Formats: sequence, C-alpha cells, structure tokens
Amino acid sequence: MTPSSRSPWLRRGLIALAVLGAAIAAVMWFGRAKPIPVVVATVAPGLVEASVSNTRAGTVEACQRTKLSTIAGGRIEVLTVKEGDRVKKGQLLMKLWNDDQQAQQSLAMAQLDTTRKRAAEVCTTADAAGREAARQAELRAQGFVSEAGEDAARSEAQARRGACATAEADVRQAQARVNVTRVEQGRTTLVAPFAGTVAKIVGEVGEYSTPSPPGVPTPPAIDLIDDSCLYVKAPMDEVDAPRIRAGLPVRISIDALPRQTFPGRVLRVAPYVTAVEKQARTVDIDVAFDKPEAIGALLVGYSADVEVILDVREQVLRVPAAALGPGGRVLVVEGGRLAERMVKTGLANWEYAEVLEGLAEGDRVVTSLEREGVQPGALVVVEAPAAPR
Repeated sequence: MTPSSRSPWLRRGLIALAVLGAAIAAVMWFGRAKPIPVVVATVAPGLVEASVSNTRAGTVEACQRTKLSTIAGGRIEVLTVKEGDRVKKGQLLMKLWNDDQQAQQSLAMAQLDTTRKRAAEVCTTADAAGREAARQAELRAQGFVSEAGEDAARSEAQARRGACATAEADVRQAQARVNVTRVEQGRTTLVAPFAGTVAKIVGEVGEYSTPSPPGVPTPPAIDLIDDSCLYVKAPMDEVDAPRIRAGLPVRISIDALPRQTFPGRVLRVAPYVTAVEKQARTVDIDVAFDKPEAIGALLVGYSADVEVILDVREQVLRVPAAALGPGGRVLVVEGGRLAERMVKTGLANWEYAEVLEGLAEGDRVVTSLEREGVQPGALVVVEAPAAPR
C-alpha cells in the first residue's frame, strides 16, 4: 500500500481516537462526584451551661393563698366583699345568720353584770366585817370585850372574805361564758387572715353556705390570694432531682409574656416524688423571682417554664450540639472534603458542648449531619449562612 493510499486511513484513525477521547472526557466530566452542600460552624470560645428544665408546665403561685369556709353552716346574712376586692387583715368578709348566738351572748353579758354587782355587794360586806373584827381585837386588848366576842367577830370576817372570793369566782365564770358566746359567733363569720385579693366567692346573700369537712370536696366560700408575693412551682423529672438544690439560679419563662426570661432562684425541692402517672414521676420545686418588681403584674395560675442552671463554664472552647455524632464523632471540613475526628466533651446542654480534646479553635465542623451523603471523605461545599430577617 502506497503512502498516498494509507493517508485517508490514518486520518480516519486519528479522528476516531479524538472522538473516543472526547467521549471518555465527557463521561468523566458529567459522571464526576458533585460536592455536597453542608452547613458548618466554627469552633470558638464561649459560654457553656449545664441545665435541666421542667417536664410539664409549671404554675405561678401565691406565697399566701387560703380557701376560707365558716366552721358552721348557715344562711349568708352579710357579704361585705365582691370578687376582685382588695381587703385588709382582720376585715370582715362574710357573716352567717346567728341571731340565736347573739341572744345567748346578750343573756351571758346580763348575767355577768348581775354577778359583778352581787360580788361587789358581798365583798363590801366582807371589808366591813374585817374592819369590825379589827375593832373587836382592840377592844379585847383594852378589856372591854370578851374573848368570845372577839372570836365571833373574827369568824364573821373570815366567812365574809370567803363569800367575797366565791363571788369573784362567779364573776370569772360569767366572763368565761361571755367569751364562749363570742367564740361561737366566730364559727359563723369569716375575717381576712391576711391582706390580699378576693379571687372567688361561692354563694350569695340569702343562700346556705356549707363548711368543707375533711375528705369532702365542697367548694370554699371565699378564695383569698396575697398576690404581693409570687413564686413558680414546677415539676422536674425524678432523674434530674438529685442535682437540684436550693439556691441554684434559674431562668423563668412565662407563656403570657413571650420572648422574655426572668432570673430567679430555687427556694425548695420537694422531699418526695409525685406520681401523676405510672410512667411520669416528678419532683416539685419552688422558684422565686430575683426582681419581681421588674416583671409587672402577674396572675396566679399563669403557666411557666423553669430552666435550672446546674453549672456554668465561661470562655471555654465549645462545639454546637448539632455537630456531635454518636460516640463523640464530628466531621471537619479540610481542603473541601470531610474528615472524621473523635472529640472528648465536658459540660454540655442542648445547644453547646465544651470541647476538652479533639478540636482546635477555628476548625469548621458540620452541623447538617442529617443530609444524604455527609460522611468522611465526601467532597463538600460550604453553604453561605442565611441572611437574618
């Protein structure tokens, strides 16, 4: 075959090789691994807190709250307050019909007056008898009165003094009877044991009011609240209870005041476990507000959440909790690819964990671990952070 006849075949071969190379290059280009977009966070020093929160909603409670009922039942005769009224300590709130008791008191006071007058009469006679006995003794010393006359005068004076003592005892007895009638009237009246606000009244004038005996869920006549002192009662999981103690700082959130938190302190940890359900065992804690005057008016019964701060570390190297995988593994972006590292953590919460070993300041860790393909060795591209709204 001459050179001129080989030239077309050579050209065709070169063209075929070029086409094949282009096809291979195209397949490799379009089949190459695409970088996975990931969200990262930079490891840096900051604040880390260990905290626990209530398992169910807590409640704003009043330091003093009493549900009052009369000791005896009866028809309501006087109702001096209405719901929402503020009352002073000792103010009369309600009185039942007790005309019979008032009549008994009037009778007892009349008997007391009579007994006092009788005692005054008897004691005056006793004083006179005493003076007469003294004169008889002087006359006996001078020989003008016999010994029998002196003895009779002395005996008379002693008898009169005994009668006076008996009369004075009768006065005390009559006074005690008056006191009993006053106590009996107290069984039909309600007075405020402290200054506060009347939250609820059960009953109207003319209706029958029934006391609340033990074990019988009878509504109280008057619900009185001292809203000048408030605290939060919150149920904590029994697992967290051993780490909570009085004096620990807390953050209080109230549903009625969104996007606000209020500092406070643990006042008390209940000494027993409350079993609302078999699988829901909690320990109640009482929490006081540090600055109640800065909160404004709160209503008793508001729902509230409590976060108890168990420990605090400031300016320690920290990593977002979302970046931690099982066993303390994290993925770090290095040269456009992901590298796995083992991290030893210290104090931690739902947001951050303290880094003790395994990371350095400035490392970029992946927080979007849930995305498909995010694994060691993967080619990645870092997403730009979303612009704040």
